[in-house]
Amino acid sequence: MKILLDTHILMWLFSGDDRLSQKALSLINNSDELLCSAASIWEISIKHSHDPHGFDLSAEKMIRLCEENGVHQLPVFFRHIPALSSLIRQENAPIHNDPFDKIMIAQAKADNLFFMTHDSLIKYYEEPCILFV
Repeated sequence: MKILLDTHILMWLFSGDDRLSQKALSLINNSDELLCSAASIWEISIKHSHDPHGFDLSAEKMIRLCEENGVHQLPVFFRHIPALSSLIRQENAPIHNDPFDKIMIAQAKADNLFFMTHDSLIKYYEEPCILFV
């Protein structure tokens, strides 16, 4: 199983956060490949630049952690764009305005990956690539 990790899952994994469930850890440890989207690094970089003291994880540190722990990078390619417009979401679902999440779900859908997340708004997408933990 190839797994694209949502930004918060990456952060929890590398910080040893208790919010990362045993189910998630088991899937991560038994995966064929772990991936980090370039969109996650952008998201981290933006949050860090807005509040470097409150959000002390820099993009450079996250890249280093990914490299040291065998998490492969997934660039954003043109092939991911059509998948974005084809995402299916429940009709009465709460609004989900996070563009980084949408990019990563589209990447997972286009590249036949599983997108691991704990974001409660993402579970309203009716996409088989979403792995809610």
